[in-house]
Parts: sequence; structure tokens; C-alpha cells
Amino acid sequence: MPQRKEAAQPRVWLLSRRPESLERMRPTEPPAPAGAVSISCAGPPRGQLRPFSRAALEMELLPLWLCLGFHLLTVEWRNGSGTATAAAQAGCKLVGGAADCRGQSLSSVPSSLPPHSRMLILDANPLKTLWNHSLQPYPLLESLSLHSCHLERIGLGAFQEQGHLRSLALADNHLSENYKETAAALHTLRGLQRLDLSGNSLTEDMVALMLQNLSSLESVSLARNIVMRLDDSVFEGLEHLRELDLQRNYIFEIEGGAFDSLTELRHLNLAYNNLPCIVDFGLTQLRFLNISYNDLEWFLASGGEAVFELETLDLSHNQLLFFPLLPQYSKLRTLLLRDNNMGFYRDLYNASSPREMVAQFLLVDGNVTNITTVNLWEEFSSSDLSDLHFLDMSQNQFQYLPDGFLKKMPSLSHLNLNQNCLMTLHIREHEPPGALTELDLSHNQLSELHLAPGLTGCLRSLRLFNLSSNQLLGVPSGLLANASNITTLDMSHNQISLCPQPAPSEEVGAPSCVDFRNMASLRSLSLEGCGLVALPDCPFQGTSLTHLDLSSNWGVLNGSIAPLQDIAPMLQVLSLRNVGLRSSFMELDFSGFGNLRDLDLSGNSLTSFPRFRDGLALKTLDLRRNSLTALPQRAVSEQLLRGLRTIYLSQNPYDCCGVEGWGDLQRLQSVADWASVTCNLSSKVIRVMELPGGVPQDCKWERLDMGLLYLVLILPSCLTLLVACTIIFLTFKKPLLQVIKSRCHWSSIY
Repeated sequence: MPQRKEAAQPRVWLLSRRPESLERMRPTEPPAPAGAVSISCAGPPRGQLRPFSRAALEMELLPLWLCLGFHLLTVEWRNGSGTATAAAQAGCKLVGGAADCRGQSLSSVPSSLPPHSRMLILDANPLKTLWNHSLQPYPLLESLSLHSCHLERIGLGAFQEQGHLRSLALADNHLSENYKETAAALHTLRGLQRLDLSGNSLTEDMVALMLQNLSSLESVSLARNIVMRLDDSVFEGLEHLRELDLQRNYIFEIEGGAFDSLTELRHLNLAYNNLPCIVDFGLTQLRFLNISYNDLEWFLASGGEAVFELETLDLSHNQLLFFPLLPQYSKLRTLLLRDNNMGFYRDLYNASSPREMVAQFLLVDGNVTNITTVNLWEEFSSSDLSDLHFLDMSQNQFQYLPDGFLKKMPSLSHLNLNQNCLMTLHIREHEPPGALTELDLSHNQLSELHLAPGLTGCLRSLRLFNLSSNQLLGVPSGLLANASNITTLDMSHNQISLCPQPAPSEEVGAPSCVDFRNMASLRSLSLEGCGLVALPDCPFQGTSLTHLDLSSNWGVLNGSIAPLQDIAPMLQVLSLRNVGLRSSFMELDFSGFGNLRDLDLSGNSLTSFPRFRDGLALKTLDLRRNSLTALPQRAVSEQLLRGLRTIYLSQNPYDCCGVEGWGDLQRLQSVADWASVTCNLSSKVIRVMELPGGVPQDCKWERLDMGLLYLVLILPSCLTLLVACTIIFLTFKKPLLQVIKSRCHWSSIY
């Protein structure tokens, strides 16, 4: 373990010495640095004598004592903090016995660090060369990291004095330039346990030379090099090696016996290579094997009665055609087969002769030829899967599961079969096993689930059940009723319907509806895109739902959230996206949803802001793609200024003349999509954040009293008409009066 760095302490015991011994005990003072304060402790001038007395002598010596003591303390402080000052100048951080000098643009290893340092980190420094004398000041080093230091050369004697070094990281350098000299330097590290040579453009010959005689190694990383093939000499003599990382190379061939000398090997990583097959796999001591992202078409373990210690096998992202032939006796707990081309073919293959169902592999090892015979259609039958807990067979081409396949896995707790070609699934006794807690059958072609008659408790341990993106119309009524511990159920993107109340009795034939009532353990339910019509009365009665997704079911609420009132107090996450809430509906009242934290109302036609209770628990609200023209001040002042952390408001036809109160929202930074919020102003679409301060000029006329506006517009017309009439009357006054008199026979004075 790295030793804790002791802080320099002033040596106060020097002050307890007698005056006559001070001069003899004083260490040699180094020259004062430029700018340092010089303290003079000179006595009285020669030739000037003072009367002698004990008290006077003590009074005379007291300043001398104090001056000399302070001087010695200063010298000791300089000596004790010299290395720390130099380290600070080099940009290194000292913590305990570790010195962190990464990314300081150092061209050489600093020599002023504490000599008792146990760990030295020099990552991301352009050292280029590690000289023979570079590490001599630190003989106690146990860990050295030189990641990304542009190293091209390591001197022959660079590690000559590093007898305590246990961990050496040389990743991402250019050690292939002078690999022979580097190998000679590594051979002096007799006690090295961990070595990282990844990212150095090393070939298999270079690797073999560098690892030669390093029998103390327990962990080696050769990732990101250009190793192409492994023979029996590459890892020769590494009998203590436990971890080997060979990922991201170009390995296309592994000769027989390449790992035979690695009797203690437990972890082997061969991911991201070009291996075409693994045949006669016999590393019985291995516990972890990763061969993902290769070109494997076959994986065949060696036969016999040997017990394999293998616990985790990752064969994902390959080209496997058949289920791997696993050891007959193993302790396998995790099997990853994701993204292959596997399938079961017995039901699809009509063999006229048993010989056509057998494949033979010729294994040539020198002058010895072995023949391995494999039954192509029952390749899983001889494998030991009794301890398997996690099985991932997703993204393959399985159209069915053979009888007895899942029965061989009594300990299975997680089964992933999503993105396959399953059309039907038969649920029988012990299939799936009773220990199963998570089952994922999403993105298949399931049109029917078959439940064996009289079968109860088949899914009693199931907690997560994913049936999304299939072709189901319903599920057997007893299937979910027996799943008494299920908490999460996803049936989205199936054209199902909810059973009315009371639910119909089980009839012969395929089920036509799904009933979620009285599933007391159910917490999360997703019914997105199921084509649901208006919900029946109390469809979720007896459940404990906290998460509900009814998105993309147009008209499922029929303009009211009344069907959700029985679960409203428990709901925490509710998604009502694109369910057809129209502008003609009344203001939505979520006052009864006291624990609601996340609410999605996007994709509807809401024209009014929802109403919530006073004690708002809501944290996230999504109102995008609605018909909101403005947010009322009540919403801003009561709801948004309280506990709401995130709100989405974009893609609404807001009126620019009604957004003057949104400054509070902008200051609170609670609108996650504020940059995308726009409004309409005189047939133009403007981003709200670009509006000038105050009310826009175009909005001022709209805010006037319309009666006054009409009066102002009509009054000039009326005055003009009155003037015109007066002029006409005065012009034709006399003829007009004569006409009126002649017709009415009025008396006149004329």
C-alpha cells in the first residue's frame, strides 16, 4: 500500500539545547533564494564590553536564542518542503504516497517528487523516451502509469532499480518502434503482476518476446493491437496468469495448445476479433469467456466428463447458426447469444434418413485427426444448463422452442427472446421454469399463447413480462391470474381489447380480451398503441398502478378522465399522449391525482391549461403539440412557480399578444424547450425568446376598447355626411320651399 506522506514538522527540540551547543548543532544553511529576507543575529561590536551579571547575561542571550531558533526553523522548513515545492512547480498532485502528474506537458520524469512515492501517474505527457535514470529517484514504486505518453523507447535499465513495481501501464504508445529494447527492459521486472500493453501496434511475435520470462504476471492486457494468430509459444511460462484481454485485435486463428500453459487463467476476453469458429473448447478452469463481435458460426465444447468452471459465456453479435454445444458438466450461470442467426430446425426438417441430421467435424492437429459428430437438430440436449440464471437469445431467428428446452433450466430467472420469429408459445408445467422473474417476448410474431389446461402457478415468480409489438388479441385468463407477483407488464402495440365487467368466462378458442382487474401486485402497465376504444368502467380496479401509459389510443378516454379515478391517488407517472383530448372538452381537472409526478398530455388539442390541486407534486409536464394560445396567469403563479421542474410548451399556436407574463418562466428555466416556443403575430411566426420587451406594437390596437374604436371610425363619416347635406339644403333652399308651398297650399307673405 502507498505510504502516507508525512508533513514536514518544525524540529522544536533544538530550542531546548544549551546556548553553547547551538553553533555546533546548526545545519549548514543553503544560500538564500533571491528575494528572501535575511535575518542577522550578530552580537555587539568587538571591543565594547558590558557589565557582567547573570540576569544581564540571560537578557543578552535571550534575543540570540530566539534569533537562532527562528533561523533553524526556517532552514528545517526549507529542507522539509523543498520536494513539495518542486512537485508543485511540476504541476503534480501529491496524495498520500501517490503522485499524479498527468497532462502536465512533461518531457521527462520529474526528479523532485518525494522519494518514498509508491504510485506515479504520468499519463498524457510527451515523454517519448523513458531513460535508464528516469525512475532512479523512486526505488519504492509499486505502480507506474504511462498512458498516452508517445513512448517509442524504453531504456534497457529503466526498471533496473524498481524491484517493488507490481503494476505497469503502457497503453496507447508506440512501443512497436523499439520493441526489442522494451522487452529487455521488461524482463528485469521479476515481481510484476499487472501489465497493460494495449494500443501499441504489437504483433504476436512482439508480444511473445515482451512476455518472455515474466512468470509473475497475473493480469495482461493486449487490447487494440494487431495480433492475428496465437500459437503455443505466445503465452509460454505464464503459469500464474489469471486475466488476459485480447479484444479488438485481428485474431483469426488460435492453434491448439495456445492456452494450455495458462493453468490459472480465469478471465479471457476475445471480443472484436475475426474468429470463424471455436471447436473442441477445453479450457476447464476458465470462469469468464467473451467472444462477442467475431465471425463465429460454430461453438463446440470438447466432449468427455470433465467439469468446466465456466460461469459466464458471451457469444453475442456473431454468425452462429445453431445453439452452441456446451459442456456436459458445467457451472454456467450467464449465457449471452444476442444478435446471431440461430434457430431450431427439427420441426422444419423432414429427414428421410437419420444420417442427414448429423454433421461431422474433422479436427486436424499435426498428424492427429479427430472426428466430432454433432446432431444438428438437438444440439442443446447434451448441454448442462441446470445452473443457468440468465439467458439472452434476442435478435435471432427462433420460430419455436423445442419441447423440454426450458425444462433443462430449472434455475433460470431472466429469459430474453425479443426480436425473433416466434409465432406461438406453449406454456406447460416447468416451462418456463418456476424461478423465472423476467420474461421478454417483445417484437416477435406471437398471435397466440397456449396455456396447458389446469395449469396453475406457472408464472408465480414472474415480476416483469414484456409482450409488446406482437400480434396478440388477448391472453388466456388464467395466465395473468396466476402471476401473483408481477409488477411490470408491457402489452403495447398489440390489437387487444379490455374485458368488460364482469369478464366473460373462458371459452374454447383464442382469447379475445385482456382483464387487468384484481392484479394486486401490478405497478406499471403500458398499453400504448393498442387500438383501445373507450375504457370500460373500472378497468384497473384492484390494482396498485403507479405507472400507466395509454398513449396513441385515440378516444380511449372519451373526453373524461373518470375511468382513472379509482387509481388516481396512486398514480405517479401517467402518459396520455395522442389520445384525442379535443378543444371542446372542459378544463381537465387532476385534483384527485395527489401523487402524480410526471404527466404527458402532448399530441392532443387542449386549449386550456389543466387544473391541479393546491399541494402540487408534479415535477414534469408535457403540453407539446396542443392548441394552447396562452397560459393563464393562474397557471404561472400557482402551478409553475412551485415544485414543477420541467415543462414542455412548444408546437402550440400561441398569440404573441398574450405572452407578456412569460418572463417568470424564462427566469425559472423550467421550460425545457424554451428555444422552440413560438407565437403568431400578424400572420408571422416568431420565437417567444426573440420578442422585444413589453407589448409588441402590433398588439396595442388590439387592446383598445372596440366600442371606442368604432366610434372613432364612424364619427368622421357622420360629420362629412352632415356637412354635405347642409350644403345641398342651402343651395336648393328657394325652389324647394316653393315646391312645398304649391303642393301643401300654405299661406305665404310673398
